[in-house]
Amino acid sequence: MVETLPLGRFHHQRLDLKRWFPAFLSSHKTLFTVLWIAAFASVFVWQRNIVNGFSIFRRASAREMPKLRPVAFNLTDFGAVGDGVTLNTEAFEKAVLAISKLGKKGGGQLNVPPGRWLTAPFNLTSHMTLFLAEDAEILGIQDEKYWPLMPPLPSYGYGREHPGPRYGSLIHGQNLKDIVITGHNGTINGQGQTWWKKYLQKLLNNTRGPLVQIMWSSDILISNITLRDSPFWTLHPYDCKNITIRNVTILAPILKAPNTDGIDPDSCEDMVIEDCYISVGDDGIAIKSGWDQYGISYGRPSKNILIRNLVVRSMVSAGVSIGSEMSGGVSNVTVENLLVWSSRRAVRIKTAPGRGGYVRQITYRNLTFDNVRVGIVIKTDYNEHPDEGYDPKALPVLKDISFTSVHGQGVRVPVRIHGSEEIPVRNVTFRDMSVGLTYKKKHIFQCAFVQGRVIGTIFPAPCENLDQYDEQGKLVKHSASQNMTDIDYDF
Repeated sequence: MVETLPLGRFHHQRLDLKRWFPAFLSSHKTLFTVLWIAAFASVFVWQRNIVNGFSIFRRASAREMPKLRPVAFNLTDFGAVGDGVTLNTEAFEKAVLAISKLGKKGGGQLNVPPGRWLTAPFNLTSHMTLFLAEDAEILGIQDEKYWPLMPPLPSYGYGREHPGPRYGSLIHGQNLKDIVITGHNGTINGQGQTWWKKYLQKLLNNTRGPLVQIMWSSDILISNITLRDSPFWTLHPYDCKNITIRNVTILAPILKAPNTDGIDPDSCEDMVIEDCYISVGDDGIAIKSGWDQYGISYGRPSKNILIRNLVVRSMVSAGVSIGSEMSGGVSNVTVENLLVWSSRRAVRIKTAPGRGGYVRQITYRNLTFDNVRVGIVIKTDYNEHPDEGYDPKALPVLKDISFTSVHGQGVRVPVRIHGSEEIPVRNVTFRDMSVGLTYKKKHIFQCAFVQGRVIGTIFPAPCENLDQYDEQGKLVKHSASQNMTDIDYDF
């Protein structure tokens, strides 16, 4: 297994990033101090921000802190043994059943004490808190015969990896309300090594399951835990509302751990992801909303999502992605105070003909790249489809995307916006950008079929597709051609 850097608790552990850290602190210390204080003082409060005329969040009322449950159980009350060998599925199921009877009284809390608690997949219930003590570790059994098969997700067609049923998640929930998964940084461990090996050897006949998946639910809080070594996507909220993910560490090997995305909001709305460390074998975060004709038909967008104060590493894909399955649409997303280090890509939007849908009103602020191959990517030819039934004329719309305060060093290609004649990228804005380069070649700010603007002076020099304005908003230079192409995938 490739070692990953366990940095779930920022104040107690350090990234080996001495090159950027002093400079980063000197320029951002005041900002981060304010943001961290605000984050802890305004739990569950949705902020209203206006950027370039767009309302980033339109949710006026604040969500209350989760209430203490009137009843608490210990897992050992139901016969569980935390030796890492005894199978405790029945104990988890009995505990959840007991809590399910307390819904009208405020629900219940299940305390998982220190130990290694082996289990097959189990379901949560409404008005439930799953609390993992320090040194508590829930272990997913590695034998797939214990993992139930479920119908394919309706917005993905016949199956994501294989046609037909898919494996469920280790911890699962459907049609629930008021769910809390928290603790003193206890761990949920999917023990995904066997799954990855079988997948790479093409020995699985069904799509792998996530580590934690909650579907068609609302009022969800996940905080102060570690999620690691998922068989597939790690944390997958699907068609959910009112979700907060805070102070979560997500780990998987950075290589040979296929599709171990960190957090995949999928057709979700009203969501905050903050103060997390993610180092995985695919996208750190991937915002989705269904795949081609199935996502178009399902018609549930991902919207009103705030991502802030994250440290992310992805050697295979990107730190924060939108797509490629975005056929229900993605809008009103803010990504701010993000550090991506030692990664293949930092932030990426990916789509293709056949997806339909849209990506719009996307705001990136205060991005820092350290040792990243490509910083900003917009890609419109990510041609992976569920089957031959997709409509190639279903073209996604990409527009209203802004990048403000982008800095870093050791970046090979800072920007690559690859629109096409079919799918042009419209109304893109860059302001306050200075990225140190690893390779000083000609085409390091690459564009094709993109329209937008640069405000003020940025480094490296922008492509000629973009209009240039001074800091006062006065036009300095019109673009030479919005359709000009200088994409170079050789570096």
